[in-house]
Amino acid sequence: MTFQIHALSPDPFKPLFALTNEELKQTRASRLIVDTKHTHPCRVSLADAEIGETVILTNFTHQPAESPYQATHAIFVREHAEQAFPEVGVVPEAIQTRLISIRAFDNKHHLIDADVVDGSYLNTAIPATFENPKVVYMHLHNARPGCFAARVSRA
Repeated sequence: MTFQIHALSPDPFKPLFALTNEELKQTRASRLIVDTKHTHPCRVSLADAEIGETVILTNFTHQPAESPYQATHAIFVREHAEQAFPEVGVVPEAIQTRLISIRAFDNKHHLIDADVVDGSYLNTAIPATFENPKVVYMHLHNARPGCFAARVSRA
């Protein structure tokens, strides 16, 4: 079964980069300069920010559905990031190279399945999870430190 991984649109995050650090603090966000490789995965580009790049760490409602599973968590967004549009069935490298928590939801936005896999196995794990006809979509999270990574739909 084929799948599509979806990156976030940059539009809601662009205004954050124009704010001062004090203004960012008031929105529960922070500006950071990346100083270590593979530590700041951007949810818009679905790629790791490079050393020296500016990122915003902000809270994002990744599960907006009116259900008991409604949720928010911190995410990183790179300055000037362009939205990634991975090909059908393709897992971006920044997700492949991490330990990933898969969370599968039904049409009521209830969690009905979950697993933790090495990201290199997602090409197998995602289709296997979609074999359950009740699974409508999935969320991928980095198991360490646990940030939302991307939404997955059937393709």
